[in-house]
Amino acid sequence: MVGPAVLSAWPWENLGIFKYLLYGPFIGKLLYSRYHGEVQTDSWCLHILMLCALRGLIHQLWCSFSNMLFLTRNRRIQQDGVDFKQIDREWDWDNFIILQALISSMGFYIFPFLADMPVWNTGGMIAALILHIGVSEPLYYWIHRQFHGSYLFSRYHSLHHASRVTQSFTAGSATFLEHLILSAIVGIPILGSSLMGLGSMSMVYGHVLIFDFLRCLGHCNVEVVPHALFQTFPFLKYLIYTPTYHSLHHTEMETNFCLFMPLFDALGNTMNTKSWELHKKITSDTGKYGRVPDFVFLAHVVDVISSLHVPFVYRSFGSLPFSTRIFLLPMWPFAFVIMLLMWAWSKTFLATFYILRGRLHQTWVVPRFGFQYFLPFAREGINNQIEQAILRADRIGVKVISLAALNKNEALNGGGTLFVNKHPDLKVRVVHGNTLTAAVILNELPQGVKEVFLTGATSKLGRAIALYLCQRKVRVLMLTLSSERFQKIQKEAPVEFQNYLVQVSKYQAAQNCKTWIVGKWITPREQTWAPTGAHFHQFVVPPILHFRRDCTYGDLAAMRLPEDVQGLGNCEYTMERGVVHACHAGGVVHSLEGWTHHEVGALDVDRIDVVWKAALKHGLKPVNNAATEQNPQ
Repeated sequence: MVGPAVLSAWPWENLGIFKYLLYGPFIGKLLYSRYHGEVQTDSWCLHILMLCALRGLIHQLWCSFSNMLFLTRNRRIQQDGVDFKQIDREWDWDNFIILQALISSMGFYIFPFLADMPVWNTGGMIAALILHIGVSEPLYYWIHRQFHGSYLFSRYHSLHHASRVTQSFTAGSATFLEHLILSAIVGIPILGSSLMGLGSMSMVYGHVLIFDFLRCLGHCNVEVVPHALFQTFPFLKYLIYTPTYHSLHHTEMETNFCLFMPLFDALGNTMNTKSWELHKKITSDTGKYGRVPDFVFLAHVVDVISSLHVPFVYRSFGSLPFSTRIFLLPMWPFAFVIMLLMWAWSKTFLATFYILRGRLHQTWVVPRFGFQYFLPFAREGINNQIEQAILRADRIGVKVISLAALNKNEALNGGGTLFVNKHPDLKVRVVHGNTLTAAVILNELPQGVKEVFLTGATSKLGRAIALYLCQRKVRVLMLTLSSERFQKIQKEAPVEFQNYLVQVSKYQAAQNCKTWIVGKWITPREQTWAPTGAHFHQFVVPPILHFRRDCTYGDLAAMRLPEDVQGLGNCEYTMERGVVHACHAGGVVHSLEGWTHHEVGALDVDRIDVVWKAALKHGLKPVNNAATEQNPQ
């Protein structure tokens, strides 16, 4: 990695988001010129700002494309995922755009004639191409090889090569010195043709944007160049590189040094002999399914704005726990239109993946939003989507598929029993994961608790929690208006523990109880009945509002994945990094244990402790530290 070296750090690296204030002088000068009628004189400021925006857009679109696994999974070169460490390392990938904007402004002051270039000059296009091939390409090749020497590599270039799984943002991840040099290499064709009197704005835009496009192409980790192109025109393999070609440079670093033209690797005897064989293999395998996942978590979209919390929209935003941000609001109408299109035409798609102990774990998303699950006319279509996903998983050889939140809604499909009963010969194990959800909630309760107040008491989870607690002599105040449902649950408990289950019909009954377990959404007014110092445990979606300042609130039941998880770079909704919902973790445990039963329908109370101990055995950790202290492995 990069050590302390001259020009290795960016001058504005400590500014954080305020680095974008460096664009302020450009905006200020442009506004000043417009106000004073000098727009033509200072139009170069507008061009610089437009170029910066277009360059950022090119990198973002390539990153989005790379992360559209439902389109690219069979064309990916490196099969590993991009983890949080790489995302953080590449967070300021756009520093070079700011740098080159500042250098460009200096260029306009040093060479004033640059501000008066025509829109088009064919000769300038040809001159820029010749200068690129004759000067920029060989110069980059030679400098790049020097940066792979031990001194320069350890102090500068190792930062760029720390990313083995490349994406478009990796192209911008380098030290200040490297981007100073790259700025000169980009600028040579522009300045050279302009000094010849052949410059034009089209040439500037074209050269810079094509340069960025090709850099993103090489780093995208998705092979998009058809091998048939090189079979038809063999000479092209020396004129343009491919994502596979440059990916090999990141895995076998002493080969494939060129900027865009492998010709210079051929001349320098540094071309990787596997380049074209690997390219052919990847392009010929695109029609195959690829590696079959061992485990699938079948998720759904929560709401319109949170649908943007995926790697193929904003990778950096997706790597943080979801919260509504101002910059998302302008995209709401676009996301709403996408929701309608998904409702009409889309089917379950692959969103993210990670590797755990050599097993591929994927998250598939049912293209339905939270509110749609409560529309009576939409239920059949949703169940059909879930059923088709399960059958697809069964067909390709998935071992375990876990249903998220509303996908296992009791009113929708009986917690998954609908599919298991309809398809009794399923090889894939269908899991709702609620056994571990119950275990997490129960192990978060303080030791020695004598009484709890339970809402959603007759639900699948509420029933299991009540039966578990009563057998440990904890008094459970079960909020329900249905005496029939309460009595049915009470009769399930051993006779000697039945009196620990108490039916209540009003929140006032819990005004002296400091342990609330919320399984049904409660309003701020209903929360006022809790005494000061109460704690709200919850398994309700969406979580209740944090209304009481004199009380504390638990998060949704969740567990932290084992430390040896690989390629994880996306947060699951509002969960912290590396943390997943307990129902997701329940499916993981089911897979790791190799259990062969379905976990659908009513919870088996006797398995709560079994599943909890299995989770801890495999290195999953409760997010609540108290639970770890109460239940050491």
